[in-house]
Amino acid sequence: MSSAAASGHARSSSPPGWWGMVGFVATEATLFGSLIGAYAYLRFKNVHWPPDGIPEPEVVLPLVLAAALAATSVPMALAASAAKRGLARRTWTLIAIALAVQSAVFGIQLHQFAHDLDRFAPQRDAYASIYYTLLGASHAHIALGLLLNAWLVLRLATGLTRYRVVGVRSIAFYWHAVNTLTVVVTAVLVSAAL
Repeated sequence: MSSAAASGHARSSSPPGWWGMVGFVATEATLFGSLIGAYAYLRFKNVHWPPDGIPEPEVVLPLVLAAALAATSVPMALAASAAKRGLARRTWTLIAIALAVQSAVFGIQLHQFAHDLDRFAPQRDAYASIYYTLLGASHAHIALGLLLNAWLVLRLATGLTRYRVVGVRSIAFYWHAVNTLTVVVTAVLVSAAL
């Protein structure tokens, strides 16, 4: 028996579910690192970026959307804190607020994605290919986050359990990572207009 167990003090550590999310986020960060590296390689191997015939990416709207999405890290962090303290109603409200903002941002992003598809096709050239790959990967991660938050909102309607507290903490961590990746991807894509 360890000395911590003998003295009656349990060792404090994060649950396996939280560590699972950390591992998942680490693999996704590697994926995005590879994609951003490919973007940089292609950009610096081409004289014209974006190539002739493709309009420069919009700057203002993507930056505003990325900032709005990044701001949802605040209610998610507050929800994780409230869940740890056993405040089920506050946790539910904060996640619902974040979900509403995230859903609105995602809806506008999808509209912009469709608008871009009308302007140039993904198979046109290397720029179009990496542009849509980065944007599509970012949007897929946001969609997954929306599903996770919707699940939390449904489950938290019946109260908090230790399992749900771990879920809130893990999903809040996921959103911090997704928001950071979204800001980075947005900065990389709008850099072609600068």
